[in-house]
Amino acid sequence: MIRTRIIGTGRCLPDKVVTNTDLEHLMDTSDEWIRQRTGIVQRHMAEPGTGPSDLGAVAAKRALDAAGVSPSEVDFIICATITPDYLFPATACVMQHKLGIKNSGAMDINAACSGFLYGLQIADAFIRGGTHRTVLVVGAEVLTARLDFTNRNTAILFGDGSGAAVLRADFTGRGVLSTYTNADGSAGDILCIPAGGTKQIITPDNVNEAEMTVIMDGRALYKRAVLAFGEATQKALEPTGLKASDITWFLPHQANQRIIESAVERLGVPSEKVYLNLDRVANTSAASIPIALDEMVERDLLHEGDLVLMASFGAGLTWAGAMVRW
Repeated sequence: MIRTRIIGTGRCLPDKVVTNTDLEHLMDTSDEWIRQRTGIVQRHMAEPGTGPSDLGAVAAKRALDAAGVSPSEVDFIICATITPDYLFPATACVMQHKLGIKNSGAMDINAACSGFLYGLQIADAFIRGGTHRTVLVVGAEVLTARLDFTNRNTAILFGDGSGAAVLRADFTGRGVLSTYTNADGSAGDILCIPAGGTKQIITPDNVNEAEMTVIMDGRALYKRAVLAFGEATQKALEPTGLKASDITWFLPHQANQRIIESAVERLGVPSEKVYLNLDRVANTSAASIPIALDEMVERDLLHEGDLVLMASFGAGLTWAGAMVRW
């Protein structure tokens, strides 16, 4: 039976690190306040003028090298991002050029924090359907460029970075066992950047208004996130016949310590099976899961046959799950 297997991963985090203490000088907050409410200690920040294609190309090159795959072998690129270099062309196309990839399809998807798992589902369908053999899926974000650093409710949560995975067909039983995606557009205003698109274009008069930055209803988002995480994990498990007790690792989107703890409690997995890097990188949206996945590979935490359950929740609202046999 054909499955889609992740054969290489890579990540890229900007050199600049911004600690909670650094943020104390920009807004009314404290290291203790941030840690208690989010679990975040620091985040990475890209230099001005850096786009997600810059971070994404580095992560992708590292993933290709790890997989032993040359750029000429890639026949499709999917970039998940909500902070693209441009409205168009797609960031995936920009990365294609930077990587020296020829004769491949390339497209962006916008599913916010669920973007990488949405991309994984698309790549899985491409490969199992036989239309593509080698697909590069990248999550890349420069979120700090769209934050209001006087607003402690949002500015403390996000960081910049990119993670990438190379996917290819496998016939050994390893790879993607199931994927699940869902969305609820009726709650899109809970987490959004209202301005900047064609609905509300940027003008000299509104360029400094709050609508240009991330707007969030934290209480409403928390309630929805906990429920969505639960649905995503269950729907990813159901087609496989596996139970939560069978999994080797649970890899959640690194959104907020409280949300993750609630999701883990509902799932019923012990804390030692949960991989977290939230404290070091904060919420990197679509880059969150692939960054963490590459860290796990680097730390030799993933071994052949391990069962990895992934789940995410983000703006849209979107949520997703995936079950992978490593």
